[in-house]
Amino acid sequence: MSTPNILFQDSQLLILFKPTGMPAQDDQTGNLSALQWAENQCKQTLHLVHRLDRPASGILLLAKSNLAMTQLQQQFQLQAVEKEYLAVVASLPAEPEAQLVHFLQKKADKNRSIAYLTERAHTDRAELRYRVCGSSQRYHLLHIRLLTGRHHQIRAQLTAIGCPIKGDVKYGARRGNRDRSIHLHAWRLAFEHPGSGEWIKLEASLPEGDAVWAAFDSLPSHF
Repeated sequence: MSTPNILFQDSQLLILFKPTGMPAQDDQTGNLSALQWAENQCKQTLHLVHRLDRPASGILLLAKSNLAMTQLQQQFQLQAVEKEYLAVVASLPAEPEAQLVHFLQKKADKNRSIAYLTERAHTDRAELRYRVCGSSQRYHLLHIRLLTGRHHQIRAQLTAIGCPIKGDVKYGARRGNRDRSIHLHAWRLAFEHPGSGEWIKLEASLPEGDAVWAAFDSLPSHF
């Protein structure tokens, strides 16, 4: 597993690239988390603003104070944060571009979510947009704009349309990746700085040394 690297840091924030296989926060495995790693780097307590699944890679946003964390989480709740992901799938979606709406039910005992087309008890509305933006001999690259933030949302919604993410056996992929990663990358993040009000835009490069990611010659523009 590679190590994180810091993409941006000031008195309010620390934003890093989380590699695949590293938990975002402490868990029962006892493995070094991205949060622990960041706290070791800056020698202070930090606060995790949002989640990023362990087998995925990409941008992780941390706050240096409770106030900054609260302000940023409010932006997430108001859907004021722009969140763009890249995902690799083996099955081409029926539509080259679409907006998906499902109702997710979290199964805590199995640490997974199930996506339904209609609302039912104990579900939360989940919404995203995707666009097919490239194909290799075996796989397809999806550009995703996340409009809500639910547990395993992208993984569950893509599975619901028959397009599980490469390596994601929990959500129906035929085979896992050797390193237990999945080909889901938190690529771009844009938000209002909690102190200055400046609009911050960040982009995390794709994981290095991965032939599947490297097979796609060019990356998409913004939605």
